[in-house]
Amino acid sequence: MAEQSHRSGEPALKERNPTRITAEPGKQELIVVQEFDAPRDLVFRAYTDPELFKQWIGPRGYTTKIETFEARSGGSWRYVQTDKEGNEFGFHGVNHDVTPPERIIQTFEFEGLPEPGHVTLEVAKFEELPGNRTRFIGQSVFLSVEDRDGMMQSDMEEGMKDSFSRLDELLERLQK
Repeated sequence: MAEQSHRSGEPALKERNPTRITAEPGKQELIVVQEFDAPRDLVFRAYTDPELFKQWIGPRGYTTKIETFEARSGGSWRYVQTDKEGNEFGFHGVNHDVTPPERIIQTFEFEGLPEPGHVTLEVAKFEELPGNRTRFIGQSVFLSVEDRDGMMQSDMEEGMKDSFSRLDELLERLQK
C-alpha cells in the first residue's frame, strides 16, 4: 500500500500516537488508523457526545458549533466550524449505524464545495487494545477517485492529525 501525504509547509505536529493515512492510487477510499491511550468506551463517547465532540473536531484555532447531533442509527448531524478570520465551514451527514462502542457508519459532506453532492460514506471502527488502549480505524469511500484525490490535496491530513492530537489531550483530561 502506498501512502500519500500532503504537507502545507507548516511544522509537523508532535503526535503521541502517529496517525496513519493510506490512499492507494486509483482507489476511491482512504484509510485512517489512530491509536489512543484511553479505553474504547471513552473514545467512542468522545465521538458521540456533542459536548465532547466539539472540543476536539477540527484544527486548532477553529471553534465548532453543533447544530444537530443525533448520535443514533438513523440520526443526522451538522456542525459549523469558524476559523480565526470568521470564515465558516459547514459539514453534515446521516448516521446509518451507531453500535456502541464498536462502530459508526455515516455519510459526510463538506458544504463548502462549489457543487453539492460530494458525499462520502464513512465507517469508524473502535478496537479494544491491551493496556486500556483503543485503535480507531476509519474508512472513507468517495464517489470518485477524483473526489478522494481532491480531499488528499486539501489540508485534510493536517486537520485530521490536529483533531486527533486535540482528542488525545481531551482523553487525557477526562481520565484524570
